[in-house]
Order: sequence, then structure tokens, then C-alpha cells
Amino acid sequence: MASSKLPVLALPHPLILLPTSRFTVPVSQSIGEAILALIDESDALPVLAAVPTVNPPSEGTSPVLSEWGTAARVLRMVRPTLRNPRQPYLVSLHGLTRIRLIAASDANSLPPELAADLSLQDIEYPPTERIPSRETVDKFRHSALRLLDRLARDSTQHARKENYHKIANMLEDITSSRAPWMADVLVGSIDGEYADKLAILSTPDTEARLKLATDIFLKQTSISEVSKKIATAVDESLSKQQKEFFLRQQLAAITRELHALTRPNGTSSSSSGLSSTTPADNVGGSELDDDEQHEADDMADLKRRIEAMEPGSEERKMGVREWRRLKRIPQGSVENGVIRSYLEWLGSIPWPNSTPLPSDSQAPQPIKDKTFLTAARTQLDADHFGLEKIKKRLIEYLAVVRLKELNAERDALAEEDRRHTKDAQGHLTSSDKALVPYDKSQQRPAPSPGVGPGKPGRLGKKGVKGPILLFVGPPGTGKTSLGQSVAKALGRPFQRISLGGVRDEAEIRGHRRTYVASGPGLIVQALRKAGRVDAVMLLDEIDKIGQSNFHGDPGAALLEVLDPEQNHTFNKVKLMLAPSKDHYINVPIDLSQILFICTANSLETISAPLLDRCEIIQLSGYTYDEKMHIARRFLLPKQLQANGLNDSHITLTEPALLHIATRYTREAGVRSLERAIGGIVRYKAVEWAEFMDEGGEARDVGQNDGAVVVAEKVIKESAELALSWVKTHSYDLCITNTRAQDPLKVPDLIDIHLHLPSGAQKKDGPSAGVAMITLRGRVTPVGGIKEKVLGAHRAQVTKVILPWANRKDVEHDVALEIRNEMEFVFVRTVREALEAAFGKNTLGWRREALLMESRL
Repeated sequence: MASSKLPVLALPHPLILLPTSRFTVPVSQSIGEAILALIDESDALPVLAAVPTVNPPSEGTSPVLSEWGTAARVLRMVRPTLRNPRQPYLVSLHGLTRIRLIAASDANSLPPELAADLSLQDIEYPPTERIPSRETVDKFRHSALRLLDRLARDSTQHARKENYHKIANMLEDITSSRAPWMADVLVGSIDGEYADKLAILSTPDTEARLKLATDIFLKQTSISEVSKKIATAVDESLSKQQKEFFLRQQLAAITRELHALTRPNGTSSSSSGLSSTTPADNVGGSELDDDEQHEADDMADLKRRIEAMEPGSEERKMGVREWRRLKRIPQGSVENGVIRSYLEWLGSIPWPNSTPLPSDSQAPQPIKDKTFLTAARTQLDADHFGLEKIKKRLIEYLAVVRLKELNAERDALAEEDRRHTKDAQGHLTSSDKALVPYDKSQQRPAPSPGVGPGKPGRLGKKGVKGPILLFVGPPGTGKTSLGQSVAKALGRPFQRISLGGVRDEAEIRGHRRTYVASGPGLIVQALRKAGRVDAVMLLDEIDKIGQSNFHGDPGAALLEVLDPEQNHTFNKVKLMLAPSKDHYINVPIDLSQILFICTANSLETISAPLLDRCEIIQLSGYTYDEKMHIARRFLLPKQLQANGLNDSHITLTEPALLHIATRYTREAGVRSLERAIGGIVRYKAVEWAEFMDEGGEARDVGQNDGAVVVAEKVIKESAELALSWVKTHSYDLCITNTRAQDPLKVPDLIDIHLHLPSGAQKKDGPSAGVAMITLRGRVTPVGGIKEKVLGAHRAQVTKVILPWANRKDVEHDVALEIRNEMEFVFVRTVREALEAAFGKNTLGWRREALLMESRL
């Protein structure tokens, strides 16, 4: 390599001057004066070494020069003007060839003399460039043409496009020896990365330089293609939104003009141009008009609901954060609709301690009235006939709720009085101040966070923690209507949540907002419809909820709702008795003031933890007398009103009503009875309609046929117990001659087939009957006494044999008129049951049976 000495100019980071390139760089006054001295001393334009700095400027570190630089000719020097002496010197340089600093290999940091002035340094020129291979040149040419084509298509200036096309034409005809020169020209012209340009400058070998330039051009082409694709997509989206906004504005203006033309007292708008309508102009028009005004009203209402939330609460913080996001997002975007839907749900939920809005009606609270229990009894008697034990338990429940409500209100008022007393003692005027002895016991406690003078704090209403009532009984026995009666007695809104078939946990707790078309759960939806935090919610068909699966366990999700002690937490100054977090709302919701009532047809499918949180109230069936009263007081007037008739249009006698109840309905409830009465009323409605239209005579009321489906169900274990007892006592009953004989084999083989009609009442082992549940001969108590007695009475059976331990069930559950019409025989052993069934001394016993019973 040829060596020489040149003055070194350190280029500031990230400037790089490549051979064949030109640029103008500002320099300091000292360096500018040194360059001027070089110009004055030399006859031709001076040459200096422009060396880039490889590290960015920072405090505490000195600049580091690159090993390679460019020998550059000084083309022009501009001094600062007298008007602006602070302006730096501007020097224009033209890159000639590569040079290598000999001192850079020994010391990386910039010498102090180079930072303040130009100094001569030893440099080396690279050897004569060799011609690269043809294959390398072709790859370089292909990548460079592809880059130039992309730059020409992306450029918006016509002159620049022409320059790119000219360079492409030159590149197609360039020779292999001129290819390295073209690589320096192209790399210096494109807006590439600093590291790529420094790598090109530091590569004196032509073959390696062309390969490096090929990689750089391919990378730049890919970056340009991706950037253009993203920019095009963004421009299309923005232009679509702008176009949609423009068209909607035009549509709104056209709609206003058409509405003005179609008004009865309106005048043509042709003489006055486009007129802007106000909400008052829409009087008499459709509520769908004036979308802009309605949009503004909706947003204002949404803002008022957020401002009505308690300051500092979790729901208000979430509402404010989402409101700010909503204002930043364009109106036509999908995210805007998602956030707005969330805010509408958040604002529509009744939050505790929120400021009531003018539109929210404050209903009276009958629970504070002294005649509350009397009115509750009247309400229950008006809505239901019979069910005296159920009504008694509900009155007890309502009495407890009333007492707890009054106690909670009294405690809240006492707490408020104590707080006001402390505030009054703490605000002494200047005239009342005096020197008093210091008493440590009289020192005021520090105020709690969020509670101070003028700020009442969050003294929320304590939740009434009572038992969760669970009404269990056959369909049509009035379980749902009992919940409605409780809500009417309390003066609270009633919401029914049907849980039948719910198999996804998200239907209870809500879907997370990350899912498409997500929404809150059934509890939050019912709370929004109720509009109050102390609603009565009926969880209907809780026994038909889905079991645990890959969607989660909805039954376990109900535990959090029904158990006020399962997940309690402190939220700043608020103790939430039952805070449940809906996945969609994502804010703790206080459910402690809600009265939950559950209904079920059976207890077998309800999980034990869920059943443990409920107080079970059994609803059996209705007697025929009760059904007659219910049909006369409730069902018949309801069907008459539903079918457009009144009492004068149809006369249903007591024998006809009893015939319908006994012959055409076989159920514990009254739904089939209501359907049968509805069929008669509709038949009569057709007759009255024909009579009014054609003047014909009305025909007599007809009857519909009914059918009973009888199913067979063999209870294996109970039947085996009964058969074992028969085998044991077959000799005593004179069935066999010896105790060793089997009554099923001697004298002939016998097969026993046990046929049990299932009917409407589900059977299990303990309730199958007397003979099937004894092993040593003692008759034990069974369940479902009322249903069995009603079934026997319906079948016109006058004598019923029951276990001795079920006497209290007959006295408490069976109506007096039924007991007066039937004979009940209570037995302790199977022998007594057989004597009651076949008559005394009818069966010949060989000896007196000795009843032995274990006392372990």
C-alpha cells in the first residue's frame, strides 16, 4: 500500500462520506479556520481525510475514529455572516478514494489535537482494485435493478423517478471494472443504515464489497416493500373511514331536509338553503331522526352515569379510564364500539352509594312500615291458596329481613351521628381556643383515609345476610309465584334467572372482553334489568344446571354468588360482604343486598356444597279441594282474560270442575288443570265468536280425552329384602312344611314379577312401600306420605296402611277433609300390616313371631 500524510477531519456520528459521494457538513470555528488556511496555502483545492466517528456522542466518553475513511476534496467553504456570527462554518466535500489510518490500529480514541484542529496523520491507500467475477457482478446488478425499480415506484417526485431510471439504464450497460464504483454510488445515494455504509467503507476488496452491496440492496428492497404494503393498508383504512364519515354527514343533511319538507307545517328549504334542525324541530317526527343529536345525548347520559359513581371507587376508576380511551379512538373503529358497549353495561349497573340520577325513580320501602307483616300475609293469601306451612316459613323469613334492615339502618345513623360529633368537636373557632392541660386520653384519633370533614365516606348499607330459600317440589306447585309474592311484599324488583341447561361457567360469571361478542353473565344482566342493588332474584331450575365439563363448572360458580362468606375482601374503606367479579365487567360487584331464592324439582342432582348453603322448603302436591279453589280463584279468571271472555260468557259448575280435576289431570301441581280449563274456554270462545258473527246458537261445552302413561320400574334391592323376609317366615305362614324348604322351589318352581307404575312421583328404595323396606319385620318410616295419600284418594282407596312413625306426617301434611274421608292404619311390624290388609286371624301363624332388634 502507498502511504502518505493528510489532515484528518473527524466526521460527527452518524455521518459517513463514501467515494464518489458529496455532502456539506458543519464544522467548528477552529477547524473552519484551519481548512481556510489549507485553501490559502495550496494552489489547487486541498485534499483531507474524512474519517467517521463510530460511537455516538455521550458524556464521559471520547469519540472513537474508524480505521477506514475517505480522501475528500474540499469543494467549497462558507463562513458565518456578520448578521449571524453564531452560524457554523459549512464545508462541502467530494469523496475520492478510500484511505486507512495507520494510527487507528494503535489507538481507538480520537487524539486531542484532532478534536480541536486539523493535524497531519499517516494514512495508507488501498492497492489497485482487481476486477470482480462475472457471477458476482450479475447478482449485484440484479439486486440493484430490483431496488431501483422499487424506489422509482414508491417515489412521488417525477424528477427523482427519472434519476432512478437513468441510473438503472447505466447499470444495465456497466462493465465489470466499473461495478465497484457503482456500488459506492448506490450505497451512498440510498437512505441506508449507518452500519451498512460503514461496512462498505471498510471493505477495500472489490469482490467482497459487491457481495456486501448485494445483501444490502436485497434487505433494503424487502424493507421498502413491507413499508409500502403497511402504508397502503393504513391509507386505505383511513380513506375508508373518511369516506364513510363524509357520506354519513351527507346522509344526515339529506335526511334533515327531507324531514323538513314532509312536516305538515313545514316550508320548502329551497329558498333558505340547508337548514340545521334542532331537537325541537323533531316534534311529531320519528325518534330515529336526527342521529347526531341522539348520539350526543347518549354520550352525555353515559358521562353522567360515570360521574354519578362514588369517587374513588373501583367502578369509577374503571369507567374514567375506559372513557378516556373511548375519546382517543376514532368513532368508526371496532374498538370504539367494544369500549362503548362496556361503558354502557358499567353505567347501567346499580352501584352502592352512587349518586341517584334524576331519571332513577326512588320507590317507597314498605319494609319500614309497621303494617309490613300484615300486608305480607295478605299478599301471600291473595296469590296462593293453601300452603300454610310454606306461608308461615316465609313470614318468618320476611320478619327476619325486616329486623335486620331496621338494625342496619339504626347502626348507620348512629355511626353518622358519631362522625358528625367528632367533626364538630374538631372544628373549634379562634374565640373558643384556650390553654388546657394536655390529656392523652382525649387525643383525637387520626381520620381514616377517604373520610374527613365534608366527606361522609363510604358508609354503605350493610347486607342482610339470611338463609337462601330453596323451594323443592313437583312442577306447577307455585314455586316461582312464591318468589314473586316475596318481592311484592318487600316492594323490590323481581328478576327470574332460568338455570335449566346452563352448562358454561361463563354464562354465570360472564365472558372475558378478549372474546368476540362477549358480555356479562346472567347475574349482572338481571341486576341491570332490576335497576336496584336490593332486588329479589329467583334462580329457577337450579337442579337442572349442567355438570362440570371442559367449559367449567357452573354449579361451582354459583357458590360465589350464594355464599356471602366465601370470598370477602376489603376494598379501601369499604367492606364488601359478597363481592363477585364478573369476567366481563372486571370490577367487584356487591351482591350482599340481593335476596336469592332458588327452585328445584329434585335434590338428587344438586351438589352437596351448593345444597348446604340453602334452606330447603318442600312443596308437595295440592289436594282436590285445593285444586278446586285454585281453579275457581286463579286459573279460570286468568284463562277468561287471556281468551277475551268474561264471567258471563261461560258457567263452569263445581261437578264439571271436579270431573276435570279427577279425570283429566293426574299431577301434583295445577298446570295440566290450567291447560284443560284453557281448552274449555277456547272452545267456548269459538262458539261465542261464531254466535256474534253469524247469529248462530252456542253449543254445549265439550270435553277432551286424556291418557295416562304407565311405566314399569323394578326396585331390585327393596324387592330382594321383601323376598328374603317371605322366605324366612314361610314356615310360620304355613307356606312350607319345613323350615328347610324354599317356597320358590317347593312344590313347584315359581317366578316372581314385581310391577310398579311409576306415575308422576319418582320412587326410590325408602319410599317404595311397607313390605319392601323391612328385614327383621319392623316397619320403618318412609317419605312422600302426602303424595301417597293423595294418590290413594285419587284412586278412591279408602283404607291406607302406613308405618307407625309417619303419624305426624299425616297430621301435619294431609288436609283434614282428606283424613275424614279415609281410614289410616299405622303398623309397627309386617305382621300387623298383613293383619290390617287381610283381616285379623285370616293368616294362620304356626307360632307367635318374636321380634328381635339389634341395639348396637
